Amino acid sequence: MFPRVLFAVCVFAACHVDGFALTEEEENSNQDVFETDFLLQRRLHPPFSCPDMSPSPTVPTSVEYVKAADIKVIAALGDSLTTAIGANGTTIASIPFEFRQVSWSIGGYGTYQNVITLANIFKLFNPSLVFPSPIMTFNSNPGTVNETGFNFAVTGHNTLNVSDQIRHMIDTFKTYPGMNFHEDWKVVTMLIGMNDICDYCKNKTLFSPDNFIRYMTEALDMMMNEIPRAIVNVVQILPMKPLREVKRPTIGCQLQKKFCSCLVLPEENSTELEELIEMNYEFQRRLQKLVHGDRFFKKDFAVILQPYLENARPPRLPDGSIDLSFFTADCFHFTVKGHEELAKGLWNNMFQPVGEKERIETFSKPVQLICPSKEHPYIYTRAKAAPSDAAMKHFSLTTSALMSLLSVFVLFNCL
Repeated sequence: MFPRVLFAVCVFAACHVDGFALTEEEENSNQDVFETDFLLQRRLHPPFSCPDMSPSPTVPTSVEYVKAADIKVIAALGDSLTTAIGANGTTIASIPFEFRQVSWSIGGYGTYQNVITLANIFKLFNPSLVFPSPIMTFNSNPGTVNETGFNFAVTGHNTLNVSDQIRHMIDTFKTYPGMNFHEDWKVVTMLIGMNDICDYCKNKTLFSPDNFIRYMTEALDMMMNEIPRAIVNVVQILPMKPLREVKRPTIGCQLQKKFCSCLVLPEENSTELEELIEMNYEFQRRLQKLVHGDRFFKKDFAVILQPYLENARPPRLPDGSIDLSFFTADCFHFTVKGHEELAKGLWNNMFQPVGEKERIETFSKPVQLICPSKEHPYIYTRAKAAPSDAAMKHFSLTTSALMSLLSVFVLFNCL
């Protein structure tokens, strides 16, 4: 989906596209993108800990009673947002590279204090977590599991491709020597669908909401039928129109027109743009309808919609302009700074019940991590949580009071 020939020409030679020349920043492609110096230069995050970081006394058998420390395996599915393409965010030279080690849902670089990812948060609860992404990869060269970890996302993939990722994941799970396929509890995070919106105007049937839901249903059914002891985070897709505001007068930003033309090219207030925005909302509505309820729930498996990105607005500076430090050189994907906010929002949603899950209003306000509550130290896995003991006691007392009143009424009428 990305124009690799353009990458090669622009990275290794002077380049002009649509009247834009490489800026000094973009011309400085001598930066060694194969190294992680950009991570070593970052300040360490303060430590994060919770009152209870212990696993359950025995391995849980029910998906409703799984604590963070019970998770043995972490995996991810998706597209270039999950492969973390260009996430060091410094030069156009970084765009062909996938910085999987810092990916929001699966990156395993260093520790939580180095980079906040969902995997690095889980590693605080279980340091032996299998298998966060360890290193960077190149998007035209499929890496081995030792390079990608259990990050099965593929740059450029649409929803119609996600079942192929899942088949690869299941086959890897069954043969990987570092895990017990049947006994280990797994967390799988999937965010897919943005490329469908980017390609919608090219084939309105193939990338329709109907097909989006069809492919999502097939994907979730495959996991439910074939993966034991799994919790699947389905992350709600972003509202994409605000990405049109992310602009720099550089070649990097011109790449938006290549890989998301249906979003970037239409004129403001055009019928084409309005139709695309409506499709974006329809994808969100249909996904919520699909995952709501117990359709994808059984004793040792659950799919949960995590909605924290549903209404997210882009980060802005005090003067109202877009904060470009959250976006890579292509003006489309997230830098490490953006990935960290995605990770924190997902972690929080996992420990919030349906109906109380937070939505990020804007990335300008950093997400504050929460701890699992003392009353419910488990990952929330049901659309409707079972009633608490207090609620059941209140129901019992209320029913008893009503029965007493009914008895008095009957006795009075008999007299």
